[in-house]
Amino acid sequence: MNLLDYIINDIKPLANTDKVKEIQLLFNQLTYSHIPIVNADGVYLGCISENDAHCFDSEKPIEDYRYSGEGFFVREDTNWLDVLEAFAQNSSNIMPVLSNNNVYLGYYELNDIITLFNQTPFFSEAGAVLIIEKGVADYSFSEVSQIVESNNGKLLGSFISKFENDIAQITLKIGNANLNEIMQTFRRYSYNIVSGHEDDSYLIGLKERSDYLNRYLNI
Repeated sequence: MNLLDYIINDIKPLANTDKVKEIQLLFNQLTYSHIPIVNADGVYLGCISENDAHCFDSEKPIEDYRYSGEGFFVREDTNWLDVLEAFAQNSSNIMPVLSNNNVYLGYYELNDIITLFNQTPFFSEAGAVLIIEKGVADYSFSEVSQIVESNNGKLLGSFISKFENDIAQITLKIGNANLNEIMQTFRRYSYNIVSGHEDDSYLIGLKERSDYLNRYLNI
């Protein structure tokens, strides 16, 4: 995918010499969380958020509030996953794009980047989602891949979905596999199954044995 095809220039950045009322007017017309600001030479200075802009004196120049600018941006060669991370870290739905020479090229919209994410095999290919967890110092992606593939599964994607109390939670998308066998193998390697296929025969077997024991004890 060519991420540069998604750069937008519909809204031009405002100059720091423009009055605050110009940015307030833009926010009234748009649904963006931020608007880019440049100086007289077109150099990117940062973004002003909607929440901040509506608190400023509308007749003053934007330059007077330069301290409130947020300097986030991505480069033209930043990959789409890092772009998505930049959106998340800055709570923005617009992301300025700069060249490697710091020239302002335009911006990405969050919805466009999310659409690209949804087109990846992790979401578009048929398969099952499995969530596992293990100690941060004990897991490895090479081991995770080996477990899936040794059970004739195809790993379509994986990522760390949670870190908590030295436990790493890993979300997997697996195609073409018997998920029960994969889950049982993960258990043998001391992984905890957080969420998996509803027909987890291991858990069903435990429940059946538990029910049998309860009936026996109640005789």
